[in-house]
Amino acid sequence: MKVVAFNGSPRKEGNTYEALKIVAEQLEKENIEVEIIHVGNKKILGCTACGSCFKTRDERCIINDEVNEWIQKMKEADGIILGSPVHFSAISSTMKSFLDRASYVSSANRGLYRNKVGAAVVAVRRAGGLPAFNQIINYITYAEMVMPTSNYWNVIYGQKPGEALQDDEGVQIMRILGKNMAWVMKLIELGEGKIEKPEPEKKIGMNFIR
Repeated sequence: MKVVAFNGSPRKEGNTYEALKIVAEQLEKENIEVEIIHVGNKKILGCTACGSCFKTRDERCIINDEVNEWIQKMKEADGIILGSPVHFSAISSTMKSFLDRASYVSSANRGLYRNKVGAAVVAVRRAGGLPAFNQIINYITYAEMVMPTSNYWNVIYGQKPGEALQDDEGVQIMRILGKNMAWVMKLIELGEGKIEKPEPEKKIGMNFIR
């Protein structure tokens, strides 16, 4: 089994990376491979809602950059972790641009991430952790992923790189998240071929303006 984790921080080895590493260590103890991809230092254009991915349905965004490679990594993985620092009480702009496009392409192709295990991780200096955490969860639930939990919200605190490791409660949260994620992934693997997955349904869209 494999998990792909995305680091939305401009700092490659800042506190978001440390949080992802704690989760990854628990997964690797359960013989689950983890790849951490640094998204936050890339120049990623946002979704223009051009609708091209719904015309081609080739699992690609018309903007040809790293996002198309990451979409395929998410499709092939058994689990996905989305990590971001807090920028003005929200996830980083690069992370949002990536997730908007990856989610739009997934929707155009009958849900590329359906039934995968997905988790959100947030690193914050002081405040805004929960809004950013909830923002990532919106992408996970929209994709019909299965979401493991920890013993509190998946937010870790620290300002300078490495300070998050001094947040004992945050470290425990990430460690438990990793254990629970591994458990859920193994349960799903055991059910393969034994329990039938629900068929995807065509999304119903409704405009409340009449």
